[in-house]
Amino acid sequence: MKIFVCIKQVPDTETKIKVAADQNGIDTTGIKWVLNPYDEFAVEEAVKFKEKNPTAQVWAITAGPKTRAVESLRTALAMGADEAIVVNADEKLDAISTAKALAAAIKAEGGAHLIFTGKLAIDNNQSSVPQMVAEFLQIPHTSVVSKFENQGESVLVERDVEGGAKEVVQMMNPSLIAANKGLNMPRYASLPGIMKAKKKVVKEVELSALGVAATDAKVKYVSYSLPAEKPPVKLLSGDASAQAAELIKLLRDEAKVL
Repeated sequence: MKIFVCIKQVPDTETKIKVAADQNGIDTTGIKWVLNPYDEFAVEEAVKFKEKNPTAQVWAITAGPKTRAVESLRTALAMGADEAIVVNADEKLDAISTAKALAAAIKAEGGAHLIFTGKLAIDNNQSSVPQMVAEFLQIPHTSVVSKFENQGESVLVERDVEGGAKEVVQMMNPSLIAANKGLNMPRYASLPGIMKAKKKVVKEVELSALGVAATDAKVKYVSYSLPAEKPPVKLLSGDASAQAAELIKLLRDEAKVL
């Protein structure tokens, strides 16, 4: 029983982002790369499933430059995944090409009983690859999942919807579940797990071997720019009435919104 976890390597949230010289992406020099936080919930849920089902085997898979993307796979291995696959691809690969590659790689391994992913990657916030992977594999899927229950031939999940409400979805397996924060508490990788992960052989697959070409991309990003610097904040002094009077004056004379 193969359980796949699709993960992505993303810049650390504390990394200072710089626009590349050609303005068609970001300058990756000096960036600290980490496992996408939402994917940590996916890895944890897959490992928990394996712990309850001894015949299950967890495969972590990612698409990206193999020279660095394997580090996130080793994080997943240290957390408890059994095997790992990296689809060697350009970091600017768009969502649909990424989904095609991941789906093709999963098919090549004989398919999956379950697929876990994060609900989105924090670098581009598109929240589109999980659904596309499921559609290419022609399996049911649901996202923003905060509760998961295995029922043998099916799964019962609870997902977050607008207004703080919950939606309960039952899907027949194989299926894809995109994890939201709150699904579980991801474990810390143990030292033995880290050491074991370093010795694991990560299977490498070239993008072209999966029938996907970089030229198949449907989306191209150009003219990247950073948001304008925010003006300095003005602190108003005095009692409440004085502050209110000064605020009205500033809104009328400087901001000109009154």
